[in-house]
Amino acid sequence: MVKWFFDRTLSLVLLMALMPVLLLVAIVILLTSGAPVFYIQERIGQNAKPFKLIKFRTMKGEEESPVAAAELNRITRVGRWLRRTKIDELPELLNIFVGDMSFVGPRPDVAGYADKLEGDDRRLLTMKPGLTGVASLKYRNEEDLLAAQPNPQEYNDKVIWPDKVRLNLLYMERQSLWLDVKVLICTALGKTVKGFE
Repeated sequence: MVKWFFDRTLSLVLLMALMPVLLLVAIVILLTSGAPVFYIQERIGQNAKPFKLIKFRTMKGEEESPVAAAELNRITRVGRWLRRTKIDELPELLNIFVGDMSFVGPRPDVAGYADKLEGDDRRLLTMKPGLTGVASLKYRNEEDLLAAQPNPQEYNDKVIWPDKVRLNLLYMERQSLWLDVKVLICTALGKTVKGFE
Protein backbone atom coordinates (compact mmCIF):
# COMPACT_ATOMS: atom_id res chain seq x y z
CA MET A 1 0.00 0.00 0.00
CA VAL A 2 2.87 2.37 0.79
CA LYS A 3 4.43 1.79 -2.62
CA TRP A 4 1.05 2.17 -4.35
CA PHE A 5 0.40 5.48 -2.59
CA PHE A 6 3.97 6.66 -3.26
CA ASP A 7 3.71 5.84 -6.97
CA ARG A 8 0.33 7.50 -7.49
CA THR A 9 1.14 10.63 -5.49
CA LEU A 10 4.62 11.24 -6.88
CA SER A 11 3.57 10.56 -10.48
CA LEU A 12 0.72 13.07 -10.20
CA VAL A 13 2.99 15.70 -8.65
CA LEU A 14 5.65 15.18 -11.34
CA LEU A 15 3.11 15.22 -14.18
CA MET A 16 1.81 18.57 -12.97
CA ALA A 17 5.27 20.02 -12.33
CA LEU A 18 6.71 18.81 -15.65
CA MET A 19 3.71 19.74 -17.80
CA PRO A 20 5.55 22.71 -19.40
CA VAL A 21 8.49 20.44 -20.27
CA LEU A 22 6.20 17.75 -21.68
CA LEU A 23 4.38 20.29 -23.83
CA LEU A 24 7.65 21.81 -25.07
CA VAL A 25 9.07 18.40 -26.04
CA ALA A 26 5.80 17.51 -27.80
CA ILE A 27 5.94 20.75 -29.81
CA VAL A 28 9.62 20.19 -30.76
CA ILE A 29 8.87 16.65 -31.97
CA LEU A 30 5.86 17.88 -33.93
CA LEU A 31 7.88 20.64 -35.60
CA THR A 32 10.95 18.52 -36.39
CA SER A 33 9.46 15.09 -37.12
CA GLY A 34 5.73 15.62 -37.53
CA ALA A 35 2.97 13.54 -35.99
CA PRO A 36 2.58 11.36 -34.04
CA VAL A 37 4.30 12.87 -31.00
CA PHE A 38 3.95 9.76 -28.87
CA TYR A 39 5.08 6.20 -29.45
CA ILE A 40 2.71 3.66 -27.92
CA GLN A 41 3.70 0.01 -27.73
CA GLU A 42 2.19 -3.03 -26.06
CA ARG A 43 4.38 -4.30 -23.24
CA ILE A 44 3.96 -7.10 -20.72
CA GLY A 45 3.00 -5.93 -17.25
CA GLN A 46 2.33 -7.48 -13.87
CA ASN A 47 1.00 -11.05 -14.01
CA ALA A 48 1.77 -11.13 -17.75
CA LYS A 49 -1.05 -8.68 -18.47
CA PRO A 50 -0.38 -6.52 -21.56
CA PHE A 51 -0.59 -2.74 -21.31
CA LYS A 52 0.14 0.23 -23.56
CA LEU A 53 3.48 1.89 -22.76
CA ILE A 54 3.66 5.55 -23.79
CA LYS A 55 6.88 7.36 -24.71
CA PHE A 56 7.88 10.30 -26.84
CA ARG A 57 8.56 9.18 -30.42
CA THR A 58 12.27 9.19 -31.21
CA MET A 59 12.44 7.42 -34.56
CA LYS A 60 11.29 8.20 -38.08
CA GLY A 61 7.96 6.51 -38.64
CA GLU A 62 5.58 5.15 -36.03
CA GLU A 63 7.25 1.80 -35.36
CA GLU A 64 10.25 1.59 -33.07
CA SER A 65 12.61 -1.29 -32.39
CA PRO A 66 13.11 -2.74 -28.88
CA VAL A 67 16.81 -2.88 -29.77
CA ALA A 68 17.30 0.65 -31.10
CA ALA A 69 20.98 0.15 -31.92
CA ALA A 70 19.88 -2.18 -34.71
CA GLU A 71 18.17 0.79 -36.38
CA LEU A 72 20.37 3.78 -35.55
CA ASN A 73 19.67 5.34 -38.93
CA ARG A 74 16.01 5.76 -37.98
CA ILE A 75 16.63 7.71 -34.76
CA THR A 76 16.02 11.43 -35.28
CA ARG A 77 18.46 14.10 -34.09
CA VAL A 78 15.99 15.22 -31.42
CA GLY A 79 15.21 11.59 -30.65
CA ARG A 80 18.87 10.82 -30.00
CA TRP A 81 19.02 13.62 -27.42
CA LEU A 82 15.71 12.51 -25.85
CA ARG A 83 16.99 8.95 -25.51
CA ARG A 84 20.35 10.01 -24.09
CA THR A 85 18.70 12.20 -21.44
CA LYS A 86 15.85 9.68 -20.89
CA ILE A 87 13.33 12.48 -21.43
CA ASP A 88 11.58 10.23 -23.97
CA GLU A 89 10.42 8.13 -21.01
CA LEU A 90 8.71 10.96 -19.09
CA PRO A 91 5.25 10.13 -20.52
CA GLU A 92 5.53 6.82 -18.65
CA LEU A 93 4.53 8.84 -15.58
CA LEU A 94 1.01 8.37 -16.96
CA ASN A 95 1.52 4.61 -16.90
CA ILE A 96 2.58 4.88 -13.26
CA PHE A 97 -0.37 7.09 -12.34
CA VAL A 98 -2.94 4.68 -13.82
CA GLY A 99 -1.25 1.72 -12.11
CA ASP A 100 0.34 -0.12 -15.04
CA MET A 101 3.84 0.59 -13.73
CA SER A 102 5.79 1.56 -10.63
CA PHE A 103 8.71 3.95 -10.29
CA VAL A 104 11.08 1.09 -9.48
CA GLY A 105 10.98 -2.40 -10.93
CA PRO A 106 12.09 -4.43 -13.96
CA ARG A 107 11.66 -2.57 -17.24
CA PRO A 108 8.58 -3.88 -19.10
CA ASP A 109 9.51 -6.21 -21.95
CA VAL A 110 7.77 -6.77 -25.25
CA ALA A 111 5.94 -10.08 -25.59
CA GLY A 112 8.79 -11.84 -27.41
CA TYR A 113 11.13 -11.35 -24.45
CA ALA A 114 8.67 -11.90 -21.60
CA ASP A 115 7.74 -15.21 -23.25
CA LYS A 116 11.35 -16.38 -22.93
CA LEU A 117 11.20 -16.37 -19.15
CA GLU A 118 11.26 -19.95 -17.90
CA GLY A 119 11.01 -21.73 -14.58
CA ASP A 120 11.92 -19.64 -11.55
CA ASP A 121 12.62 -16.62 -13.79
CA ARG A 122 8.88 -16.27 -14.42
CA ARG A 123 8.56 -14.89 -10.89
CA LEU A 124 9.52 -11.56 -12.44
CA LEU A 125 6.10 -11.44 -14.08
CA THR A 126 4.48 -11.12 -10.64
CA MET A 127 6.16 -7.73 -10.22
CA LYS A 128 4.89 -4.43 -11.54
CA PRO A 129 7.33 -3.13 -14.18
CA GLY A 130 9.25 0.04 -13.38
CA LEU A 131 10.34 3.33 -14.89
CA THR A 132 13.81 2.59 -13.53
CA GLY A 133 15.50 -0.32 -11.80
CA VAL A 134 18.79 -1.92 -10.89
CA ALA A 135 19.21 -3.51 -14.34
CA SER A 136 18.29 -0.25 -16.09
CA LEU A 137 20.99 1.57 -14.14
CA LYS A 138 23.69 -0.97 -14.94
CA TYR A 139 22.79 -0.73 -18.63
CA ARG A 140 21.94 2.98 -18.75
CA ASN A 141 24.36 3.26 -21.72
CA GLU A 142 22.89 0.20 -23.39
CA GLU A 143 22.44 1.79 -26.81
CA ASP A 144 26.13 2.78 -26.98
CA LEU A 145 27.14 -0.70 -25.85
CA LEU A 146 24.95 -2.34 -28.48
CA ALA A 147 26.06 0.06 -31.21
CA ALA A 148 29.63 -1.15 -30.69
CA GLN A 149 28.64 -4.78 -31.36
CA PRO A 150 28.75 -6.39 -34.82
CA ASN A 151 25.37 -8.01 -34.10
CA PRO A 152 23.42 -5.85 -31.58
CA GLN A 153 20.35 -8.11 -31.50
CA GLU A 154 22.39 -11.23 -30.76
CA TYR A 155 24.45 -9.47 -28.06
CA ASN A 156 21.28 -8.17 -26.44
CA ASP A 157 19.62 -11.61 -26.47
CA LYS A 158 22.64 -13.60 -25.27
CA VAL A 159 24.41 -11.20 -22.91
CA ILE A 160 22.41 -8.17 -21.80
CA TRP A 161 18.91 -9.62 -21.45
CA PRO A 162 19.97 -12.68 -19.35
CA ASP A 163 22.01 -10.38 -17.07
CA LYS A 164 19.01 -8.08 -16.66
CA VAL A 165 16.92 -11.08 -15.61
CA ARG A 166 19.57 -11.99 -13.03
CA LEU A 167 19.70 -8.46 -11.62
CA ASN A 168 15.92 -8.12 -11.49
CA LEU A 169 15.57 -11.41 -9.61
CA LEU A 170 18.18 -10.16 -7.14
CA TYR A 171 16.19 -6.94 -6.72
CA MET A 172 13.03 -8.98 -6.18
CA GLU A 173 14.69 -10.93 -3.35
CA ARG A 174 16.00 -7.77 -1.66
CA GLN A 175 13.06 -5.47 -2.40
CA SER A 176 12.28 -2.82 0.21
CA LEU A 177 11.15 0.80 0.31
CA TRP A 178 14.69 1.85 1.26
CA LEU A 179 16.14 -0.01 -1.75
CA ASP A 180 13.61 1.74 -3.99
CA VAL A 181 14.70 5.11 -2.58
CA LYS A 182 18.34 4.19 -3.27
CA VAL A 183 17.46 3.22 -6.85
CA LEU A 184 15.71 6.56 -7.40
CA ILE A 185 18.67 8.47 -5.96
CA CYS A 186 21.12 6.51 -8.12
CA THR A 187 18.91 7.17 -11.14
CA ALA A 188 19.06 10.91 -10.49
CA LEU A 189 22.86 10.71 -10.07
CA GLY A 190 23.38 8.38 -13.05
CA LYS A 191 25.06 5.70 -10.94
CA THR A 192 24.61 1.96 -10.46
CA VAL A 193 23.28 0.60 -7.16
CA LYS A 194 25.96 -0.93 -4.96
CA GLY A 195 25.59 -4.71 -4.90
CA PHE A 196 23.89 -4.80 -8.32
CA GLU A 197 26.86 -4.42 -10.63
